[in-house]
Amino acid sequence: MDLALFDLDETLICEDSTSLWLRWLVSQGFASSDLIAEEQQLMTQYYAGTLSIEEYMNKTLAPLAGMATLTVEGWVRRFIHRDIMPRVFPAARERIEWHQQRGDKVMIISASGEHLVIPIAERLGAYGALAIGVEVVNDRYSGQTYGTMTYKDGKVTRLTDWKALQEGEAFERTWAYSDSMNDLPLLAQADHAHVINPDALLHQEAMSRGWEVCHWAR
Repeated sequence: MDLALFDLDETLICEDSTSLWLRWLVSQGFASSDLIAEEQQLMTQYYAGTLSIEEYMNKTLAPLAGMATLTVEGWVRRFIHRDIMPRVFPAARERIEWHQQRGDKVMIISASGEHLVIPIAERLGAYGALAIGVEVVNDRYSGQTYGTMTYKDGKVTRLTDWKALQEGEAFERTWAYSDSMNDLPLLAQADHAHVINPDALLHQEAMSRGWEVCHWAR
């Protein structure tokens, strides 16, 4: 059995799930519109590879602080139906199905919060997901994170920890799919690395390493 690892944002879907989520919260009156501009400033740092993921998560989790988990789960279901599923690349669906038909284990590994990534992974039919831990205290979101962040080298750390828990299961090969230079550590440890709609820098990196370049479109 092989392991297939998919980044989520701008790899499986054509936009960023957290950015879409904040826009959804604002559209429903659950967050201030100022949050969108603040998040976009942080995303500029993300694309430059200079983002503090702790600062980003603190900012984007703030609207959920004190909210009941059941309430947010209902919001997330509506959000995924309206804003995520229509943005899934058809080629991404086909690739997930290809791996599943081969008997591979499909995992989504994302630098977005688990409150979004886990239910999205379920809707996409993935085996599971590794994402940034979002703290819950007494069935309410605290607005804080926990554990190792699935960002840059943190993705490899979390993946290694997850593999160690898979009792009696050894993966023959690993496939990795991502659009981002931030995922270079994850791509580099894969037997088969695929870059999705890369920018010029990642495209050059892929060419130098012999990685497959994919152009997925809606």
